[in-house]
Amino acid sequence: MAANVLNSPQAVRISVFVVRAFVRMRQFMSDNRELAKKLAQLEKMLTARLDIHEKAIFQTLEQLMRLLNPETENHGLEEPKKQIGFTAKEKRAKYLAAAR
Repeated sequence: MAANVLNSPQAVRISVFVVRAFVRMRQFMSDNRELAKKLAQLEKMLTARLDIHEKAIFQTLEQLMRLLNPETENHGLEEPKKQIGFTAKEKRAKYLAAAR
């Protein structure tokens, strides 16, 4: 715009300089778009790898906690105690049931 208002060689040089600056900015932005796409792809790959590692670390920590606190894990899962003594697995004989 300076070249349009002012009619001097310096105004023309400044105008050309400004246009070249905008052309460079446009090139820089287009290069950055490609770079941004590549960075996004890299971030997705790293995130996937980190998710796998985070899961493995979490599982390892859970197992360590189970080893350190075994009583909390079996709190509601205790085996029933065996009964002491003799128990008959057969039904009572008919002649004994009638005697009572």
